[in-house]
Amino acid sequence: MASLDFEKEKHAFLKFYDNNWQLFESAKKAYIRIIEALLMEFDVIEVTKIEGRVKDKEECVKKFHRKYQSKLETNEQPYEIKDYISDLIGVRIICLYEDQIEVVSEVLKGHFKIIDVTDKISAVESTEDSFGYKGLHMDLALNDQMSTLPKYQQHAEFPFEVQIRSLIQDAWSVLDHKIKYKKSIPIDLKRRINVLSALFELADREFKEIRNATRELIQQATVAPISDDNRGAAGQPLAVSSEKTVNAFNFLRIAGHFFRDFEFEDYKVDGFVQDILKLDRDFQKSALHKSLTENLRIVRDYRDFFMAESSDNTFSPYTSIRHCLYLYDQETFNRILSRGSKERFDGWLSDLRGDGSDPL
Repeated sequence: MASLDFEKEKHAFLKFYDNNWQLFESAKKAYIRIIEALLMEFDVIEVTKIEGRVKDKEECVKKFHRKYQSKLETNEQPYEIKDYISDLIGVRIICLYEDQIEVVSEVLKGHFKIIDVTDKISAVESTEDSFGYKGLHMDLALNDQMSTLPKYQQHAEFPFEVQIRSLIQDAWSVLDHKIKYKKSIPIDLKRRINVLSALFELADREFKEIRNATRELIQQATVAPISDDNRGAAGQPLAVSSEKTVNAFNFLRIAGHFFRDFEFEDYKVDGFVQDILKLDRDFQKSALHKSLTENLRIVRDYRDFFMAESSDNTFSPYTSIRHCLYLYDQETFNRILSRGSKERFDGWLSDLRGDGSDPL
């Protein structure tokens, strides 16, 4: 029964905590599983981490003492400490970008009972001289439908707190908690902290803008013709355009057109395109397309021959493209193949033509 006796209520809370700790841990894991499944169902992929914890019992008592005890006792309002610890079970969701916070929160709002929402993002951004970590805090509980399911019934009485942050906000929160005496520091030091906080906020914004720009480039590469002839109406060559130079985005589209069943990984594409541009910094996407159109058939014949020589041999689409580029312009792409690979390929071409002449 609730009372105004702090020592009594503290003892009751510690007993409640110890008796239910395993249930708290089980509930934490269940909540994480539910959230992971929901985000997967709604295709929310820009989430880097979902983790949870059960708050230390002594920290719970300290929080109650700091935030609630004085007011409750002044108002002579009996209490039980457990009723005021909404974050005893906590889940943290880290998104890549700040604009994903709202996306995640909407999914959670549609599938859990909402107890309270604290928007620390708006709270910080609405002040000129405040600093601190930003994020969205939600106090949630299982909704009526989930509470009736046998596997969740034992967790129905345990609410939990969800913190949703961007990757940058989470990094700042770690640093923010290391800053001592934030309320009474000198003005010049407070100003330096505000500058640092602003830099983190700017980084969050720039990451989002870079993502948006990347998506736009991918869209442009998808809409633009796969092959440009780079010639004017009178048949004269146009000036070299950076938009027509091969890059990771138009490479993906062209390569994907010829190798439909192969998944080109981002970081490998980036490195491969740089290998091409080191040999010809103005190499055009139309030239890449042409090199594959003209040479891929013969390279595939060579690949079949090479693979038949040994079961240990490999010949990836990247290797095929290297050989196509070599055939397309031997002088420019003389170093696109290793010495051994080039000698084997030249020998095969010479044998294929049967004249012992230079293969190109």
